[in-house]
Amino acid sequence: MASWAALSPSIVEYFEGEDSYRCGYCKNESGSRSNGMWAHSMTVQDYQDLIDRGWRRSGKYVYKPVMNQTCCPQYTIRCRPLQFQPSKSHKKVLKKMLKFLAKGEISKGNYEDDPMEPTMEDTVAGDFGLINKLDIQCDLKTLSGDLTESFDSEEKKKGKSPKKGESNEFIQSQDIEEKLGSGEPSHPVKMPMAPKPGKGADLSKPPCRKAKEIRKERKRLKLMQQNPAGELEGFQAQGEPPSLFPPKANKSNQPKSLEDLIFESLPENASHKLEVRLVPVSFEDPEFKSSFSRSFSLYVKYQMAIHQDPPDECGKTEFTRFLCSSPLEAENPPNGPDCGYGSFHQQYWLDGRIIAVGVIDILPYCVSSVYLYYDPDYSFLSLGVYSALREIAFTRQLHQKTSQLSYYYMGFYIHSCPKMKYKGQYRPSDLLCPETYVWVPIEQCLPSLENSKYCRFNQDPEAVDEGRSKDPDRLQVFHKKAIMPYGVYKKQQKDPGEEAAVLQYARLVGQTCSERMLLFRN
Repeated sequence: MASWAALSPSIVEYFEGEDSYRCGYCKNESGSRSNGMWAHSMTVQDYQDLIDRGWRRSGKYVYKPVMNQTCCPQYTIRCRPLQFQPSKSHKKVLKKMLKFLAKGEISKGNYEDDPMEPTMEDTVAGDFGLINKLDIQCDLKTLSGDLTESFDSEEKKKGKSPKKGESNEFIQSQDIEEKLGSGEPSHPVKMPMAPKPGKGADLSKPPCRKAKEIRKERKRLKLMQQNPAGELEGFQAQGEPPSLFPPKANKSNQPKSLEDLIFESLPENASHKLEVRLVPVSFEDPEFKSSFSRSFSLYVKYQMAIHQDPPDECGKTEFTRFLCSSPLEAENPPNGPDCGYGSFHQQYWLDGRIIAVGVIDILPYCVSSVYLYYDPDYSFLSLGVYSALREIAFTRQLHQKTSQLSYYYMGFYIHSCPKMKYKGQYRPSDLLCPETYVWVPIEQCLPSLENSKYCRFNQDPEAVDEGRSKDPDRLQVFHKKAIMPYGVYKKQQKDPGEEAAVLQYARLVGQTCSERMLLFRN
């Protein structure tokens, strides 16, 4: 048996079998199938590894769709922000926001049908009821007491009293650097950038040129015919190279970056002021605590107006468990981002009031989008698209200090649901192969998805899941106030169904997580 300090603090309680429930996409009453577990606590590295195996969290409930059985397969999707270029429609949204902030202009148009507005897609159907049920089953108080006694006894054996936060400090100083320095779990196949939405670009033709450039080119040709060495020198002095090819784009001709479009300067007398604040999800944080009531009121308004939820389904308890209760332990390693890792609310304050909140997880390799809720009165600003673009820019900002943090995870992509295809418009992006857990560019996946709802994206027929469970006996179990490998634990068990459940858990989380996380067995 190992001491607590030598282990990751992730503690999970796996629910054997597969849950069947009403699908939130095709409305099939029992077609949606998933495996799930309750995360009492979880390190950011463990959760990073889990989402790279197709898992997703809703509050503290972590679930994985049974991809080859569920009615609407949900593929994990990630965007590559470092290569991201906003499309024409993205630029329209950003310009619309700038016009509103600068002059108070409200663009006309049918913004209600914006195809990239978020919905409740990244949650389990009946999520609140499910979490309430699981919370009771887990008997959290008993578990908490068992853990405390176990850790205390381990410390007493060493002849010292446990100190608050000691285990976290140990993990941060020794484990985190090792975790972050381990490299990415998988690598995408390199491919050219996708053309912008609309008609595909014909790469065999030269790029479009402005009339002014064409006139200058003609003048250059004429000067070269008249006096190649004389008048042309004067023309060069004006900054025009003597070339028959289109001139290289100078700074003014280059397309604006995402950051240029978002942070374009506003006039001093701007009509509105927008401020984005990053707040840790913790009731110990004064800013989170002071803004909780306003944030909750906004959530209720959003759920009732956008999703037509009745008041009793969007109460304070549901809100807290769904969007304010996270299993992720906050971590602040020296080589991590300044804000640290963990769960956060990105609050959008307009003229002193919250109009939108993006719930995100900041993990070792990515920013993972959890949910967005906003004030329906400001739907004309396309806040779903705007917040996604801000989160992509935020990922790029974090990457500047923490180089391995370079992806933006958008949850699940559901090709079989027309309303859920909007995530594929943030390019370049990759989908996770549900069998081998490697990332494949979305362009390579779409033809297969047109023919079948469930697809294996890895085209190598001999490829296997490299992170699969190979030695279940090394899996870590927490049982009767003791931590032990499964090889020891199974000798004490007589229930034949026990092994099937543990092996299913090991197969789904993979070898690495099974050795780091503690599987709680009652």
